[in-house]
Amino acid sequence: MATLFLLLSAAAPPLGATPAPPVYFDWFEYVGRDAAFETALPAGYYRNPILAGFHADPSIVGVEGRFYLVNSSFTYFPGIPVFESVDLVHWKQIGNVIDRPTQVDFDGLSVSRGIFAPAITHHDGEFYVATTAVDSGGNFIATARDPAGPWSDPRWLTGIEGIDPSLFFDEDGGVYLLINDAPPGKPRYEGHRAIWMQQLDLPSLAPVGPRRMLIDGGVDPASNPIWIEGPHLYKREGWYYLSDAEGGTGPQHSQVVLRSREVWGPYIPYAGNPILTQRDLPDDRPLPITNAGHADLVEGPDGSWWAVFLASRNYQTRHYNTGRETFLLPVQWRDGWPVILPAGQTIPYAVKAPSWMQGEATQAPSTGNFIDRDDFDAPTLGNRWLRVRVPKQPWADLRERPGALAVHPLPEDLDTLRNPAFLGRRQQHLRFEASTGMTQPAAGVAAGLAAFQSEAYWYFLGVRSLGGNRVTVFLDARDGSGVTRTLASRTLDTRPSMRLKITGDEWRYAFAFDTGDGRGWQTLADDVDGTVLSTDRAGGFVGALLGPFARDERALRSR
Repeated sequence: MATLFLLLSAAAPPLGATPAPPVYFDWFEYVGRDAAFETALPAGYYRNPILAGFHADPSIVGVEGRFYLVNSSFTYFPGIPVFESVDLVHWKQIGNVIDRPTQVDFDGLSVSRGIFAPAITHHDGEFYVATTAVDSGGNFIATARDPAGPWSDPRWLTGIEGIDPSLFFDEDGGVYLLINDAPPGKPRYEGHRAIWMQQLDLPSLAPVGPRRMLIDGGVDPASNPIWIEGPHLYKREGWYYLSDAEGGTGPQHSQVVLRSREVWGPYIPYAGNPILTQRDLPDDRPLPITNAGHADLVEGPDGSWWAVFLASRNYQTRHYNTGRETFLLPVQWRDGWPVILPAGQTIPYAVKAPSWMQGEATQAPSTGNFIDRDDFDAPTLGNRWLRVRVPKQPWADLRERPGALAVHPLPEDLDTLRNPAFLGRRQQHLRFEASTGMTQPAAGVAAGLAAFQSEAYWYFLGVRSLGGNRVTVFLDARDGSGVTRTLASRTLDTRPSMRLKITGDEWRYAFAFDTGDGRGWQTLADDVDGTVLSTDRAGGFVGALLGPFARDERALRSR
């Protein structure tokens, strides 16, 4: 319940300073209008991706007719979102594994460190999530009887190196941890990794016996395959199936599978690998989906099998601002091997739904075109809102002025490696609008809307009081150069409140304001370079976020 306290408490003042007055945001609206979602769905079909916008590294488990899915969250808080579905198509976020500031600390880390590739499993009434807190503690397991929470504090796996851990519970009671780690000896080439397995004592999570290497390099070691990772182990009809991502998370990404009659192997690769990739398709195909891999498999109630995996929707061949998203495809078993998508086939945007899908395939606001509005009239913020790293003090308040979000400015700018006063929701479309209505900030405060990719790549459409009856509307930017630049500004007569809007159309972004004087929306900057917010340009593994931001510039000027 620490998160609830965080949202409802009044903000604490910075040490040695009088706190700046809050800025009130009356509403926030997001509108998505992608061409890929405009075509009407045939009856009995669903849309891909099933979770649009920055939902990387999905892992899934089925329990008593329901499905639970988790994603990587890196240094965002709350962390490790938990989704629930009854039909694999309609998903609702029901909680987070990391929802208390005491569980982890990401200060000092870039946004693409922190929580990597959580894997969810279920055994004997208990849910388990195994994951890695990169540069912030290492590997741990969290548990819960109810997937909605509360989840336990991290149970750190002392002495177990590597990333992307997952658990496998065998029928004979054996418990095994699979993980990506360095190969024995010196790696032969950049990206040379291995998949290891370690038996665990479940009550203590202590290692039992030696760990063993199951894969060295990949399914074809002679070709020097790179970044074998994300291991998952399944058992079906007497075979153990080991499925892994291979090729890195960029355009060469893929999913491969091996099998063995014994849990410890040897594991023999499928001759038809990879079982999923888009790397063999032409770059100029329409509405391209790329980077496909990092899959997890699950069996449905009718005996069919399905795969969730990450992929990206690109523009201009290589750019994608929506990050790595979660997709769903059926799995076909061929001669005892699982195949997600035959070679040379594109991932479809519309797919025949599971036989037990309930109701229409209206999947908003998880995917498709939609309008999503938050009037800030609930007692707590919805699950759509994320913070950059873990807050050290409360600064978001829904109680102070009912029906509005009060953001108490912090001295942290968006370039910080700590926690700025920024609430972001995922950009889920290549073509979108994000807008808000807000009060004028007090003297010494800048507030408005931010479009954020990382601490080194962002835009800030802000309002700053000049004193008297004048304000400045401005657009600040960071593009990886290490310098914040003001791209545009305009001085205006002050108003009690105003509206701000950010629009995107692939690489073209525009920033506008409305003072309420009857002139409507006025453009501050148009045709701004949106590739600044693309994952390939910024590096790392996340997508762009959009939302309210406020900073106390008195403290910034004093530094």
